[in-house]
Amino acid sequence: IKGVVSVFPNEKRKLHTTRSWDFMGFPQQVERATMESDVIIGVLDIGIWPESLSFDDKGLGPPPSKWKGSCQFQPQDNFTCNNKIIGAKYYRSDGLLLPDDFESPRDSDGHGTHTASTAAGNLVDGASLYGFGSGTARGGVPSARIAVYKICWSDGCQDADILVGFDDAISDGVDIISISVEGGRTGDYFEHAIDVASFHAMKNGILTVISAGNDGPRRSTISNFSPWSLSVVASTIDRKFSTKVQLGNNKIYEGVSINTFDLKNKTYPMIYGGDAANTTSTSTISSRFCFPNSLDKNLVKGKIVLCDTILTNGIGALLAGAAGTVARDQGNNIDYSSLFPLPASCFNLIDGRNIFEYVNSTRYDYSMRI
Repeated sequence: IKGVVSVFPNEKRKLHTTRSWDFMGFPQQVERATMESDVIIGVLDIGIWPESLSFDDKGLGPPPSKWKGSCQFQPQDNFTCNNKIIGAKYYRSDGLLLPDDFESPRDSDGHGTHTASTAAGNLVDGASLYGFGSGTARGGVPSARIAVYKICWSDGCQDADILVGFDDAISDGVDIISISVEGGRTGDYFEHAIDVASFHAMKNGILTVISAGNDGPRRSTISNFSPWSLSVVASTIDRKFSTKVQLGNNKIYEGVSINTFDLKNKTYPMIYGGDAANTTSTSTISSRFCFPNSLDKNLVKGKIVLCDTILTNGIGALLAGAAGTVARDQGNNIDYSSLFPLPASCFNLIDGRNIFEYVNSTRYDYSMRI
């Protein structure tokens, strides 16, 4: 068929701080070029939240004359573009709209807003998460313009929408394309939409900056690796949010979590999840991991629960009425902090084992505070 380059199945793909740029050696005081405001970054993601301060257009003039794009929106959604967000389009090839989605370029889960602000967000002073990580949030090029192409929805990103989004971004006149969506791992570039589309962008002089993936650090876990795109990988960072736990024997262990709760130095009894199984619906094997509905509310209520994994994110302990939770993960190291719905702290196997042994060695005085 004339005009058809290749044919392959329409598969569905998945979506992959105030400190990051400083950590990378790109400080806020770096000398800027006036031409940066002429740079247009096409962000292919799940949309954007235009009301965010990161996308205020104060001080910006009209879009560069090379810009040919438009702002697509539904009046009832009240989505508007400005001189920062200069274009926005959305795509849904199968016509299905799920309850959690907006029929507009508006972001429904924060991922697109995060990636766009990381690339080109304005300087926003006093940004933090409940006081944690306080500082100035900013993008790599704060004065650059943003063009939004919503190719992802709550159920994923379809290849057909990815291809159309790339085509529009190229014809609209973007300078760089940013996309944080999983690719293929077979090495057959002709069967993966992002590889095909980013090659087309390269042929038009547009660099595609793409996420390497959410897996790792094992070998062969990168999911985007075409030689004509720039794959960006995650790294460690010189910041950690810690939460201390004091046991009844006055020993203090320092775990990690973004703990936004204040227990006002009060002491609570502690119980191991494996000893608090909800025998009417589950087993000790499930309760030790504190899965939802696996814990006996009568045994757990008002206590701090020791769990054998952080993967349940404290939901099971919260539903059972626990006052807090401590997790000892199955890995040897906990290198990242998570946000929990109740007071929590996470430990590696060594400190986790010490806490576990303390709980088992004290029948009555197993109090602790977070």
